[in-house]
Amino acid sequence: MLEIKTVILFLVTAVAEILGCYLPYVWLKQGGSVWLLVPAALSLALFAWLLTLHPTAAGRIYAAYGGAYIFVAILWLWMIEGIRPTTWDVTGALVALLGMAIIIFAPEQGPSV
Repeated sequence: MLEIKTVILFLVTAVAEILGCYLPYVWLKQGGSVWLLVPAALSLALFAWLLTLHPTAAGRIYAAYGGAYIFVAILWLWMIEGIRPTTWDVTGALVALLGMAIIIFAPEQGPSV
């Protein structure tokens, strides 16, 4: 159950970060309202707070989070921007998720480099 909560937390965190970056993009590139910066800032603050909810070292969280971010970014491309991911996009996102899982779910007393 902890594994499912961890993955969901990573996915929600990624959505918060992507939204916080996408709204300024809409403002700057697509002529959106400057008021988009308010929810963007709130979303980025939420993103930073969500990263603190993980009970392990920050560096490990940031490294593993990268995999979840890549996966959610590809979903965003498809669901929000309407661009169908290529087979390579999907394959890369799945490899990134595997990397996230290896980092987060490895035994705590694993070998050190």
